[in-house]
Amino acid sequence: MGNRTDYAELLERCRSTRETYVDVERHGEVATLTLNDPERYNSLTPELCFQLRERLAELCSDTDIRVIILTGKDEAFCAGGDLGLIQDCKGFIDEGYEGAATIWRWIRNQFGGIARLISQSDTYVIAAVNGPAAGVGLSFAFACDHIIMADEARLVMAFGEIALAPEVGTNWFLTRAVGYQKAMELFVSGEAITADSAKDMGLVNSAVKADALLPAANKWAEKVCRLPDSVIAMTKTQMRKVSDMTWEQAIVMEEFAEPICFTTRSHRSSVDALVRSKRD
Repeated sequence: MGNRTDYAELLERCRSTRETYVDVERHGEVATLTLNDPERYNSLTPELCFQLRERLAELCSDTDIRVIILTGKDEAFCAGGDLGLIQDCKGFIDEGYEGAATIWRWIRNQFGGIARLISQSDTYVIAAVNGPAAGVGLSFAFACDHIIMADEARLVMAFGEIALAPEVGTNWFLTRAVGYQKAMELFVSGEAITADSAKDMGLVNSAVKADALLPAANKWAEKVCRLPDSVIAMTKTQMRKVSDMTWEQAIVMEEFAEPICFTTRSHRSSVDALVRSKRD
């Protein structure tokens, strides 16, 4: 990559690659996205990051897919930002067409674009953290709706190690999950967080044996798929918003959503089935 490569040229490089760095498997209403660059510990090279955003966008717009499971190949979930790309940032700043704006575009549209797809789409996303999740890779896990962690995996707040502040929603998630002081402690220490510690702190939903990780993720996906699609979508939207609302704002939003549920066939059939069961 030359020093004068700008954002558009970086995207063109990603589009032209013939290698596949993100695998997609579909099983009914569930799709599994696997980051597949194990030699780099599934770090976010431009090509892998670009493919992840593209595949996510396709699946989130597919009405046949209810749940996406995000995981990594072999030993790592995602090692975070690619060091090669980070080194290239000096060229963007010193000699590139748009200077630091090139970096801003990448962070906003690619890193941020992935996090927004996960958190703002109606599709339910499960992070199956199979190995170390560091930096922006950790941010992507935190953006998911449910996090299952293998017992040998680790969460790594690696931002400070390379003189970066947490990004892509990490500050938002951590301060709400553990409070400001604990979040700052995790950032300053940079220590790897074990699966059991992460569960105890409320950073992940569950910790399981490595060979039980994907079965556990699929079992949870089945639970999600048993609920009506509209109910999952509306509840996800509400729960994502209420932490930044007053109580009054939250209850008003809920008051508008509930009557919509009453109009659905799934609601009426569920109520009818419950009534019949109580009669029997």
